[in-house]
Amino acid sequence: MLRFILRRLGASIGILFAASLLLYVLVINSGDPLSELRESNAENRETLMQRRIEFMNLDMPWYMRYWTWLVGVGKCFTLQCDLGTSRQGVEVNSLLALAAGSTLRLVLLATVLAAVLGIAIGVLTAVRQYSGLDYGVTFITFLFFSLPVFWAAVLLKEYMAIGYNDWIKDPAFSPLQIIVIALIVGFLMQVFLAGTIKRRIITFAVAAAFVAVVIPYLTWLNFFRYPQLGFGGILLLGLGVALSGTAMTVGLRNTKVLYPAVATVVLGAIIYFVTFGLLESPNWYILIAGAILAVIIPALLGKYMGGHLRGPAMGVSIVTGLVMAALTAIDHIFRAWPGFLLLKPRPIATIGSQTPNFAGDFWESFLDKGTQLLLPTILLAIISLASYSRYTRSSMLEVGQQDYIRTARSKGLSERTVIFRHAFRNAMIPIATIAAFDFAGLIGGAVITESVFGWRGMGELFRTGLTQVDPAPVMAFFLVTGTAAVVFNMLADIFYAILDPRIRV
Repeated sequence: MLRFILRRLGASIGILFAASLLLYVLVINSGDPLSELRESNAENRETLMQRRIEFMNLDMPWYMRYWTWLVGVGKCFTLQCDLGTSRQGVEVNSLLALAAGSTLRLVLLATVLAAVLGIAIGVLTAVRQYSGLDYGVTFITFLFFSLPVFWAAVLLKEYMAIGYNDWIKDPAFSPLQIIVIALIVGFLMQVFLAGTIKRRIITFAVAAAFVAVVIPYLTWLNFFRYPQLGFGGILLLGLGVALSGTAMTVGLRNTKVLYPAVATVVLGAIIYFVTFGLLESPNWYILIAGAILAVIIPALLGKYMGGHLRGPAMGVSIVTGLVMAALTAIDHIFRAWPGFLLLKPRPIATIGSQTPNFAGDFWESFLDKGTQLLLPTILLAIISLASYSRYTRSSMLEVGQQDYIRTARSKGLSERTVIFRHAFRNAMIPIATIAAFDFAGLIGGAVITESVFGWRGMGELFRTGLTQVDPAPVMAFFLVTGTAAVVFNMLADIFYAILDPRIRV
C-alpha cells in the first residue's frame, strides 16, 4: 500500500510541475503587460513602466521568472509562501487568501448540497427504476446539467432575488396561487410515494388539502416576515428524524437503536433551554463547540445503549444530534429575521459576497452572508446534481445484481435492510471518487458563476490576471485549483485502493 501511495504521489508532483510550466508559458505569451503604458501620454510614463517591470521581474528571462515563482512555492512547505506581487505591486499572498476563502465557502456548501440531494435522488430512482419518477427525475437533472451558467444565473436573479424581494414587502398568496401550489405539491407527493391507484389518490388529496390549509394559515400568522420554529417544532422534527433514521436502518421494533436516538432528542430539547441565552449572541467558537458536542454526546449514548447494535445506534444518534443542533440554530436565525429585514429590506442580493458596512449582530450578519451565498450556491449545486444522481443510480443498480444482494433477499431480510445496509454502503464506493473530482472541479469551474454574481473569489483572481497578462495571480489560481484537482484525484485513488485491494495492482 505504501508503494502504491508513493507512486501516486510522485505522479501527482510530476503532473503539477508540467502543468504549471505550460500555464506560465501560455500566460506570458498571451499579450504585452506594458501595452497600455506604451500608448500612454503621461509625463511619468517611463517611471510607471520601470516600476511595473520591477514588480513583474520583466527584466529577467522567462525561465528565471518561472524559477523564482517555483522557489517561492517551495517555501510553502515551511509555511512561508512567496507568490510574488501583482503588476500593481500588491502581494499575491494576501489576494489569494481573500479569494480562496470566498470561493471555498461557496464551493464547499454547493458540493455538500449537491452530494446529499443527488445521492438521495439516485437511490430513490434506482429503487423505482423505469417508473415515471425515474424518467421525470432523469429529465430534470439533465436539464439542470445542460443549462448555460450565465443564463441560469439571470433566471435566479430575476425570480429568486428581484421577484422575492418585491414579494417579501407584503407577502401574500392569491386563491389561484394557493390552488396551483396545492395541486403541484399533491402531484409530486403521489409520484414520490407511489403505490396503488387508490393510495395515489389519497396521497394527492391529503397533500393538496394540507397545503391549501397551511399556506393561508402561515400568511395569517405573517410567518414569512416573522418566522417561528419554537420548542415544539424542534421537538417534533427531532423525533421525526430519530424515528425515520431508526426505521431506515434496523426498523422501529429494534429498541437498541430507537432508545438512544429518542434520548438524544430529549437531551437536545433540554440543551435548547439551557443554552437559549448563550445562543442569542454567540460566536463561531461557541457554534463549533456545540457541533462537536452534538456528535460526541449522541455517539456515547449510542455506544452504551446500543448493545450489539452499537454501530447503527451511534450512527442514528449522531445524525439526530446534529439535526437537533441545526434546528436550534435555525430557530435563532428565524428570530433574527425580522430585525434583518429592517436593516436590509431587500434581503436576497444579486451581487457581491456580503453587504458593505453592514451593521448587525451575529445572526443578522450570518443572514446577510447567507443570503448573498444563496443564489451562486444553488446554481453550482443544480449543475452538479445530475452527476451525483446518475452515478448513484447506476451504482445502486449494479450492486443490486450482485450475488450477496440476492442472498440477503433469499434469507428473508426486509427490502429496507437490503437497500440501506447492504446495497447502499457498497454503492457509495465510486461516489466517493466522484465527490473528490467534483469538489476540485467546482473550485476551478466557479469562474463564470463568480463573475456573474460579482464574487471576489478565485474566478476574479484568474480573470484579472489573464486580462492584464499578469502571471502571478493566474499561477496563484493554478496553485490552489490545480493542486486541489491533483490531490483529490490522488486521494480518491488511495481511498478506492483501501476499499478494494485489487486496485493496487
